[in-house]
Amino acid sequence: MTEAVAPTFARRIGTGTGITLGVAAVLVLSIVLAVSVGAVAIPPDTVWGVALERLAPGLVMSDWSAGHETIVWEIRFPRVILAGLVGAGLGFVGAALQAVTRNPLADPHLLGISSGGAFGAIAALLHTGMFLGLLTVPLMAFGGALLATLLVLGVARLAGAGSADRLVLAGVAVSFIIMAGANILIFLGDPRATHTVVFWMLGGLGLAQWSQLIWPLAVLVPCGLWLWAQAGRLNAMSLGDETAASLGIEVSRFRLTVFVAAALITGVMVAFSGLIGFVGLMMPHLVRLVVGGDNARVMPASALAGALFLIWADALARVAVAPEDMPIGVVTGLVGGVFFIWMMARRHQS
Repeated sequence: MTEAVAPTFARRIGTGTGITLGVAAVLVLSIVLAVSVGAVAIPPDTVWGVALERLAPGLVMSDWSAGHETIVWEIRFPRVILAGLVGAGLGFVGAALQAVTRNPLADPHLLGISSGGAFGAIAALLHTGMFLGLLTVPLMAFGGALLATLLVLGVARLAGAGSADRLVLAGVAVSFIIMAGANILIFLGDPRATHTVVFWMLGGLGLAQWSQLIWPLAVLVPCGLWLWAQAGRLNAMSLGDETAASLGIEVSRFRLTVFVAAALITGVMVAFSGLIGFVGLMMPHLVRLVVGGDNARVMPASALAGALFLIWADALARVAVAPEDMPIGVVTGLVGGVFFIWMMARRHQS
């Protein structure tokens, strides 16, 4: 395989280092500020103090109340970190799907992958029970996301929907069908649990716990690094199947592998956050305006931008109707809908 298709990993890491480090610094600052806001405002210096005390006991003098420490460390920090992990995962997936399908509208929500994940998670929460312990919901969500992915590809092939726009239409159609099935599961489920599930479907991070963060992290790191390592192949795929094949890429197998990785990331993220749309659609487009079209830059930048966006979307959801939590899916849906309209208008004018 040529060097153009598979550049060295070290070379990719060095590409756009300054921008990536700058965004990472903003990410750390955003985490601290997001933890400080909410129904109970907590000064940022207290947030820093609590974090340092927990990570290195005795390093700082504790001059805050036990209540503030509980809010910061047990409630808000896990929630904000989960928002960052989910946003990064969806940003990675969106960038990969847009490249491998040559479709600027590709995103796990529009292609039905998120709906499949929700179907699997709802089946676990309301019907099958936790037969595999804490792994039940993430695994069922992954299975649903993978099933939805295969259905979309099957429908597209059956209908001869080879174009990028028709692939999205196939995804939307499959998404409606799967969500109808999910609604049937909710209707047939325990009425006492349906309220929680419906709120979860709108997207929410309020149930985040330290003990659960290991699962999205354990999926995001290897799958994200693998997708990033495929940046050269994704660049070739974005030029067309014929070009990619001429460079030695097994197009169908590679596309299916990317979809499986996308389904795994999306399914696990959906299991812990509910349905959150448009993050994977927006972030790659925004970062391409800054870093260009090379996926070696686009993918990590999309992940960092997705993390930033979802952290601040969650902060807005916490303060908009305080002391109640607005579902974060409402915030991302509003922003994503406006972005979608802007993107269509921009494409029409170009």
